[in-house]
Amino acid sequence: FLRWEMVNPNRRPTDLKTLSYPLSLSQLRRVFTVQGPYPVIRAALQARGWVERRLPHPAPKPAGRCHGEEDGEDGDDSNDDNDKGVEGARGHDPDDMYDLMSRLVRNETTYFYWTTRRDEIDCRSLRKDQMTNHYAKSGTFTTKVGLCVNLRNLQWFDATNPDTFFPRCYRLGADDEKHAFIEDFRRTACTSLLQHIVERSDGEEEKVQENLSQSEGPRKHRATRLVSPRMIDRALHVCQEFLNSLDHSDIDVTMETPPSLTEQQWVKFMHDYYLVVHEGVGIEGSGVYVERCQAMLNRLQVCPQLETDGLHNIWIIKPGAKSRGRGIMCMNRLEDILRLVDSDPSLIKDSKWVVQKYLERPLLVYATKFDLRQWFLVTDWNPLTVWFYRECYLRFSTQPYSTQTLASSVHLCNNSIQKHFQPSQWRHPEVPKDNMWSCSQFRAFLHAQGQGASWGALVVPGMQRAVVHALQTAQDLVEGRRGSFELYGADFMLGRDLRPWLLEINASPTMAPSTAVTARLCPAVQLDTLKVVLDRRADPGAYTGGFQLIYKQVRPRVYSGGKKHLVSHQLLFGHLQTSKISGSHSSQEPSLRGSSVLHSLPVLMAPV
Repeated sequence: FLRWEMVNPNRRPTDLKTLSYPLSLSQLRRVFTVQGPYPVIRAALQARGWVERRLPHPAPKPAGRCHGEEDGEDGDDSNDDNDKGVEGARGHDPDDMYDLMSRLVRNETTYFYWTTRRDEIDCRSLRKDQMTNHYAKSGTFTTKVGLCVNLRNLQWFDATNPDTFFPRCYRLGADDEKHAFIEDFRRTACTSLLQHIVERSDGEEEKVQENLSQSEGPRKHRATRLVSPRMIDRALHVCQEFLNSLDHSDIDVTMETPPSLTEQQWVKFMHDYYLVVHEGVGIEGSGVYVERCQAMLNRLQVCPQLETDGLHNIWIIKPGAKSRGRGIMCMNRLEDILRLVDSDPSLIKDSKWVVQKYLERPLLVYATKFDLRQWFLVTDWNPLTVWFYRECYLRFSTQPYSTQTLASSVHLCNNSIQKHFQPSQWRHPEVPKDNMWSCSQFRAFLHAQGQGASWGALVVPGMQRAVVHALQTAQDLVEGRRGSFELYGADFMLGRDLRPWLLEINASPTMAPSTAVTARLCPAVQLDTLKVVLDRRADPGAYTGGFQLIYKQVRPRVYSGGKKHLVSHQLLFGHLQTSKISGSHSSQEPSLRGSSVLHSLPVLMAPV
């Protein structure tokens, strides 16, 4: 046995004489393996008295993969800023004390694995007392396709409409969803046209364009010819039929009933729509339609994404098997989107193309678009247990925001994309040069705008609800394991009303210290993850750093003695409440749906 003295866990051994301890490492179960650029994890475990068992470099892929492992998972931990090899920032010295200790434990069992990809470890061969930082089949919510599909099942878990926090999304490789997308694109063109007419009459569009004129550079010259007002009548008709479908007043419509517009009429309408909205062509006599258009828009407020849809009908196309913004592009013409998708048969076959409505009217900071990276940790899937990190960070574009261009430098905030661009000369000087803010800097900005309370009242609760809902819909598909945990990175945008919109969830979120913000936050979240999964495992009252337990699913408890009881534990953003439902006194049976998360996070209760 290797015997190892670690009286002070922060003490660094200097020679082999310090390696003496009455217990062997097998008894201590303090052998770990790290694969990937995680020097913070390695150093933190060593400070706790663990010894690293290094695998051969480069580590060979195991013959077996985790059961049900998916391909093309969305993760962003392999970007250029983060590829520093297995040893991270520390050079590899064969005479280093840690290297000597690693060789001494090469035949010991590893009890803690931290890897970039889950397929680097054969999960099927792990024992119950071995820990790893991944779950199998989490691609059901960490891939663009998985998140798109599974959030549609939220109705079986909660009454919340996913359209209130997740932009509309379709798989273009599935014929039925492709047709649904075409209908959605055309209908959105109709609602966008109505908004265009109303805003032009109010002068709002001209005011917005004037504010952006200095930041956009040259703009297209507006045409002077006019198009027929018949397109407005057709847009109003399409919107009315859509409202009828929501009210089920179209229940008597049969398959033989002709569509509201023929295919030829749609081609003509879309042609004119592009001229009006994209090229600035006017509509003859449109002023007399303003009141009707406004009335229809008021009725369409039942659509939660009407405000963020904007005028230009921009959609973001994502190849589902890629991450870090690769292959993602924005488009605003239906025929271009369909042509792009049809050009790659392999992605069509596997239903990997995802198209999602772009949020054209986000909250801007100094006329610049940003998104938020928010970490959360899952430590159990049965019962579902979710930890939310108290800090996040913002990622800015290098160019001022505009819908007059579809350039990635304007619309994609991924650091792996933006690092290739120089900040625009028209960008506001208050936007950080490294394109990142901490959430505390953003809160200071909101406070200066008179919205200081909105962060805690709107933004954070909205992000927490979205995360829990995404996990709820994937719970039955992910392979939970007692010794596993996983840290995820969720990306959000904010609407002008500060409502958070979930964009995607990444496995293995990047820990690259690419800026001063991430150099502080990324090490902190890794250290706090270990506090939750290691320290709290040994001591339930241990300090968990920046992680807050926001959700723990109910486990029904049935008692004997003639009565059945259900004890429900509900987390209200950190405050645990307990209620007992008695089978003999309650007039309602427990519901399979959780309580509404508009006021508290939902709790699933199994029937007694």
